[in-house]
Amino acid sequence: MSGSQMEEKLTIPYLSLAVYREIAAHLQQVNQVEVELIPQSSQTFSYFNSQIEGLILRYPASLATEEKQQLQEILNYYEQRHGKWEKVQPHSS
Repeated sequence: MSGSQMEEKLTIPYLSLAVYREIAAHLQQVNQVEVELIPQSSQTFSYFNSQIEGLILRYPASLATEEKQQLQEILNYYEQRHGKWEKVQPHSS
């Protein structure tokens, strides 16, 4: 069994905290998928910016096709309602 993990950082600019929490709750229903919300890193407060910068998805590279499809369907659902997902490379520590 491979322990390889996939990690994707996704964002929809200006999306509210409540919507990010809703998306995370739906994504976490997919078997073996972990979701982390990324707090806003901007040092300047703005009413127009979200409190959340984005989310990080983590899942096994060997995730079953059915789970991958379910994951994509959830992401597509929110993209159709809130705008295009932007993939961002996670920062290395």
